Amino acid sequence: MLAGFDHVAVLTPDLDRFIGFYTDVFDADVEGTLEFDGQKMAVLRIGPSSEINAFEVDDSDSVNPSVPMFGRGRLDHLGLRAESLEQFDGIRSTLMARGCSDGFVTDFGHVLSVFFRDPDGLELELCVANPDAEPGKLNPPGTPARRYQDDQ
Repeated sequence: MLAGFDHVAVLTPDLDRFIGFYTDVFDADVEGTLEFDGQKMAVLRIGPSSEINAFEVDDSDSVNPSVPMFGRGRLDHLGLRAESLEQFDGIRSTLMARGCSDGFVTDFGHVLSVFFRDPDGLELELCVANPDAEPGKLNPPGTPARRYQDDQ
């Protein structure tokens, strides 16, 4: 019945910086920007049918990047899907070069994953289908991906 997620809405204290990060790292397309009731907003296309709707707010105290996983409220983190293993590797390298990630790749079984934080401290996860997956086998968080062990 569903085709997936349409969008995720996030808050940022610096909309231009937010747009710059997502367009530079993920080649996101800015669908448009809007100002209404004293607020600024941007819609960024991050895939064929997915968007990030970013709202600039003066006070972003509601976001505390030092809070650990499962303590951040109802929206814990966003998971993005790379188109291919080559795209995953390129984005991972960019994230590491920008200091957004340590580059550790987790083997969850069906997917490979690298966690990172955007400039506002929002935690995200970049995922890609695992070419080494064994059908039906899932691995816990922190399981190192064999194909990346030499550089982790």
